[in-house]
Amino acid sequence: MNQPDPQRPPVAVPEEELIDVKDLLLQVWRIRYYILLSLAITLSLAYLIIRYSVPVYQVSSKFFVKEKESPLTGIFETAGLGAMGGDEMVLANQIIILKSRPIAEAALDRLDFDVEYVLEGVFKQSELYRNTPLAVEVDWTHPQLSNGFLRITWTDRQTFRLSYVDAEYTQVFPDNEGRDSLEDPASPSQTFRFGDWVELPMNRFRVALTGADEEGELLIRLRDMRSLLDHYTGEDLSISPMDKQSTILDLTLKTVTPAKGRDYLNTLQEVYLENELQEKNAMASNTIDFIDAQLVVLSDSLLYIENRLENFRSNNATYDISSEGSAIFEQLKELETELAQQRFKRSYYQQLRRYLEREDYNQIAVPSGLGIEDPILNTLIQNLLELQAEKSMHASVLTEISPPVREVNRKIADMNRSILELLENVDQNAELLIQDLEERIARIETAFGSLPQTEQNLLRIRREFALNEELYTFLLQKRAEAAITRASNTPSNKIIETALVDPEPISPKRFRIFLLCLILGTILPVGISIGRNYFNTKIKDAKELEKKSQLSLLCSINQSKEKDNLVVLRQPRSGVTEAFRSLRANLNFILPREQPVVVMITSSISGEGKTFSSINLASVYALSGKKTLLIGCDLRKPKIFEDFGLKNKRGLSTYLSGQEPDTEAILQTTAYENLHIIASGPIPPNPAELLITDRFAQLLQQMRERYEVIILDTPPVGLVSESLDLLHLADACLFVVRYNYSQKLFIEHINALKKQQSLNKAYLIFNGVEKKAYRYGYGYGYGYGYYAEDVEDRNSWTDRLGLK
Repeated sequence: MNQPDPQRPPVAVPEEELIDVKDLLLQVWRIRYYILLSLAITLSLAYLIIRYSVPVYQVSSKFFVKEKESPLTGIFETAGLGAMGGDEMVLANQIIILKSRPIAEAALDRLDFDVEYVLEGVFKQSELYRNTPLAVEVDWTHPQLSNGFLRITWTDRQTFRLSYVDAEYTQVFPDNEGRDSLEDPASPSQTFRFGDWVELPMNRFRVALTGADEEGELLIRLRDMRSLLDHYTGEDLSISPMDKQSTILDLTLKTVTPAKGRDYLNTLQEVYLENELQEKNAMASNTIDFIDAQLVVLSDSLLYIENRLENFRSNNATYDISSEGSAIFEQLKELETELAQQRFKRSYYQQLRRYLEREDYNQIAVPSGLGIEDPILNTLIQNLLELQAEKSMHASVLTEISPPVREVNRKIADMNRSILELLENVDQNAELLIQDLEERIARIETAFGSLPQTEQNLLRIRREFALNEELYTFLLQKRAEAAITRASNTPSNKIIETALVDPEPISPKRFRIFLLCLILGTILPVGISIGRNYFNTKIKDAKELEKKSQLSLLCSINQSKEKDNLVVLRQPRSGVTEAFRSLRANLNFILPREQPVVVMITSSISGEGKTFSSINLASVYALSGKKTLLIGCDLRKPKIFEDFGLKNKRGLSTYLSGQEPDTEAILQTTAYENLHIIASGPIPPNPAELLITDRFAQLLQQMRERYEVIILDTPPVGLVSESLDLLHLADACLFVVRYNYSQKLFIEHINALKKQQSLNKAYLIFNGVEKKAYRYGYGYGYGYGYYAEDVEDRNSWTDRLGLK
């Protein structure tokens, strides 16, 4: 059963979940100069982005929508009918109308946006608006190359040259439907005069010089209506309610030319209000037009009858009628006036039927405006016109096959049938009433026979004159009412706040860009460093090694610059020598005192420095006056004899195999006092079987009687198995882990060995630690100028900057 290591404190939290803030700060401090360099680059990039980006500004205004009134049905308010939907639908319709292409086109027709004047800079272009050195007039009845820059250059005030700049242009034809893409057009070679038309196959315009400069250069770009509409009805224009409880819309436009954006928003709202007023006046205008058509016929008839009446009186010397005739006249006058009104109504019904059958709803006059007080008919006509207005609203942004348009078309068709059915009934009722009036008039006319013939003729003419005069007066009154209504109409909606330009551009955002680049400049090197460490599979941190391993770390040994392994013997004042002295001191606390000890040194794989550690640990013990024996137990790859200049003909393999029975024959002395060596000997065919024999245990027992310290340089435990069999023979086992060489998986392998083999006396050595790792707290002894190599290394400029 495994026993806890007395050298290590208990851990309450899994080590993988711990974050060492100090290590993180040290890691950041280690790359501080890279962070400063990264910040310099990213902040310079931020400055260049802000300096040479074309700023985008936001223009905004506020528009009021009258509550409970549809934007396009305000023209029907005289009929006392409200909007078809709630406030939310009203606002939604308003937004659609304000962003519709017909409204935008009407606004753009009033603005000179078809030519853009651009001043070319070194890194960016700036658009000029209003105050331009040139004025260009475009003939849009001629094909034009648009949506690409044309350069105009002049050296005097009479002539200029024209050249095409871009690689691709859009060729627009007068019908505004045909459009072609044209690549790399050839620039004209001739010069042109200011004020004259530039006649080219693909362009026709004229240029006027409005500035005072004798010479100059300017870029112009022609913008056809379709491209302008795509821009000003696209994503750059945003319309939304300012608050859920209000009917005020916030109109915002993103533009690189604030003055143009301000003019467009103001013109857009003005055009919409004028369009709304025009829609309101359309009904009154239709009523006036219908009445005018009736008045033309009545005025001619009235003038003709008036002349007949005067001629009759003159010829017959008759100017008045008898009391009996007057009574008959008044009765007939009242009935015939009512008859004329019913015939007028029936004429309106018939005309309305024709409009409905042709689905021509724009010319329909509201019945109430003509004195036809039929509430059902008036309501149906109002609803029909509202549906037609809704269809016009949808048609400005949707196609005929879209669901909203199809739905409103269905409602219009249903309403049309309902009105036609109602007209059938009211027309029949009017016809019956007309027949009744005609019969009553016919009965009264029989009383004419008792009157003199002359009086009868006079009475007929006066009846006809009075009838036309009464109807003419009625129509004049209705026309006056419609004219007053049209003159008194005002838009239901209004502009609350004209367009204002936000002085701070919305793009690029200076503070945001600088902050982002500041964060990026800091995070990028830190992230790369942390990422490299995270994805690095090699051990580079002594503290990480201590945390993840279940063995205690006895010592960290810095990287040696010597070509051979005898560092302790040849460089007694080096940092490596001091590290091995520290290792010896730590072993003194672990190994039993006043008795011989056996220290086994191994590693996970070859190349981690176990032989280097074995030689120098044996050397530091020998220098301290202890009789030390170094045994090369790696029978597969013998190395120790080479560093000491010894022979390998006889050694451990020959002794264990019985070829050399005398231990004295395999013991070799070195040039250094107190240090003896048993070399590995020739490579045997069965190295694993030799090491686990009793003969090797007996050898160690004999050597314990002669030496105070025995160092075993064993094979790597990750490659061969015999080293594990030697664990019970040693007083301590040192696993060598090499900086930036050993894999992190080796730690798990060592931990697994501890659980399986009960490595109660096993410890770690961190070998080959580079100087920079010592500098940041991973080891001992470097960076303070104490050792000779410290002074030499600190002369390096990269070391002084902390970049090594």
